[in-house]
Amino acid sequence: MQVQLAAYLDYLQAERQVSVHTLSAYRSDLLKVLDFAQQQDLSRWHDLQVAHLRELVAQLHHAGLSGRSIARLLCAVRGLYAYLIREGLCRHDPAAGIRPPKGPRKLPKVLDVDRAQQLLDSPVADDFSACRDHAILELLYSSGLRLSELVGLNLADLDMQQGLVLVLGKGNKQRILPVGSKAMAAIQRWLGVREQAKPQDQALFIGLRGRRMSPQLVRERVRQAGARELGQHLHPHMLRHSFASHILESSHDLRAVQELLGHADISTTQIYTHLDFQHLAQVYDQAHPRARRKPTE
Repeated sequence: MQVQLAAYLDYLQAERQVSVHTLSAYRSDLLKVLDFAQQQDLSRWHDLQVAHLRELVAQLHHAGLSGRSIARLLCAVRGLYAYLIREGLCRHDPAAGIRPPKGPRKLPKVLDVDRAQQLLDSPVADDFSACRDHAILELLYSSGLRLSELVGLNLADLDMQQGLVLVLGKGNKQRILPVGSKAMAAIQRWLGVREQAKPQDQALFIGLRGRRMSPQLVRERVRQAGARELGQHLHPHMLRHSFASHILESSHDLRAVQELLGHADISTTQIYTHLDFQHLAQVYDQAHPRARRKPTE
């Protein structure tokens, strides 16, 4: 079992070329399964049955492992067995049909409109880093970009005349997004100083050495802006969440928000409908003729 597991991990690294993080996570998860199988005196992956895997899932859940982590483990097991079946080493997948336990779904943290305005309306210096960072913040909030989408942008992806940006999202799916006037103004200001770094490529956002910014650097610059302007922790995805929440609050058009965010499944977008229930309740109280409005004399 150890030899076949090692062969599968080599396959992931050499042929599938998965990331170091993914490979490490799969190795950790599958070693848990291997250890459990050995405790059950199983000597072949073919001997691991659905009942065994259900018992392991129950043990891990009882030990406090989150539903998301168990789902990842089951995904790793399915990948392993797909490989074993293809290699003729096994005939069944014991993870087929097993669902991870559902855990509490955490609502994303967002800035309210006033805090977002406070962040973006703060004075901006004329230097290279300040102009760039302000453009990044404006674009993240204006168009709801993922961090990976932002760092992947090139100059050619911007349509300055129309106020649009072409984004390459998950699954290499492209979408065209509008960019607000204030974000466009911030980008225009940034482009005016971008050449100071002697750009090495066509990346929209670059560092002082002229190379494309890394996700880690963008994350750190956003964190610093949150600490400086708001006195709180801030990360790029919080601006994406805030974008989605504020658009949905104003439009109540879930399908439009799904398209803007690039979600393949609308169920992913529906989490934002829970963020503003208190606001909707206040609107209801003020607007509905038989709500808790004060009676007129």
